[in-house]
Amino acid sequence: MSEENVPLQGGGAQPKGLVQQMEELMAALNADLSALDADLRSAGRRKRAARPAAEQPTHRP
Repeated sequence: MSEENVPLQGGGAQPKGLVQQMEELMAALNADLSALDADLRSAGRRKRAARPAAEQPTHRP
């Protein structure tokens, strides 16, 4: 796909370069992965807190 095929962003603005588009996509992906990581860590802490003490592992990594 060439830059000529990239749709214009925001009406009459200049089309973005491929590198700029990739940087923006990578930034968005990084933000999404950070949010997912936080959600998974939070869920893991809640699950561990809900387990009875007898079921909790004795070692801490």
